[in-house]
Amino acid sequence: MKKIAIYGKGGIGKSTTTSNLSAALAGRGLKIMQIGCDPKADSTKNLTGGRQIPTVLDQIREKEDKVSLEDIAVRGYHNVVCVEAGGPTPGIGCAGRGIITAFEKLEELHAFEEFKPDLVFYDVLGDVVCGGFAMPIRGGYANHVMIVTSGEMMSLYAAGNIAQAVRNFGKRGYAKLAGLIQNSRNVENEDELVRRAASEFETEILYAVPRNTAVQTAENQGKTVIEACPNSQMADCYQALADRVLEVIGE
Repeated sequence: MKKIAIYGKGGIGKSTTTSNLSAALAGRGLKIMQIGCDPKADSTKNLTGGRQIPTVLDQIREKEDKVSLEDIAVRGYHNVVCVEAGGPTPGIGCAGRGIITAFEKLEELHAFEEFKPDLVFYDVLGDVVCGGFAMPIRGGYANHVMIVTSGEMMSLYAAGNIAQAVRNFGKRGYAKLAGLIQNSRNVENEDELVRRAASEFETEILYAVPRNTAVQTAENQGKTVIEACPNSQMADCYQALADRVLEVIGE
């Protein structure tokens, strides 16, 4: 079992990227688990027909110690196991602490032993790499970290912070930075800007995903591109990204 944390600035498209990776790899017969680590709890919705699933934190608040795996894990497209950590009640509590609580509950319920996934994707908000949001790195949960970025200034700034956090924790034998995934926004000199950032972060660009209307078409249907537009050029791009991910993690 390999575990990959996919980080990125809010709104950069990391959930879209992660969901399409999950769909592409599940379609090849791999057992995939995707864990959304964002208070918005919408990481997996395009794997479940546009439906937002119950979150771990909501179920804990409702059922306390009676929460079961069936309450928090939902089978999506091609049997991808979908989990959403969720967030605190608005205005009360810490979102980062919520992720830690959710991870502890998954461990308590022996989720990985039960589902036996080949690959686990953590979809993590990367605007602030504080305690809870750094959990996949510092807790030793992930083997690899991939950062979704565009050539936009704030996206690259967030990517730099994430890369620094990975370097800091990497010294302790935790997750390693595998590379950047360029989710193109067609900004001026975008390829060069991301290449320069990759060099500064001492990493590489794993794949440059083009901007394409197929993404919006699919999401309007509550689906990934892999499911909604399997014969499209964009689906081919996500399949190529999946190939690259498998290559990098040694699968």
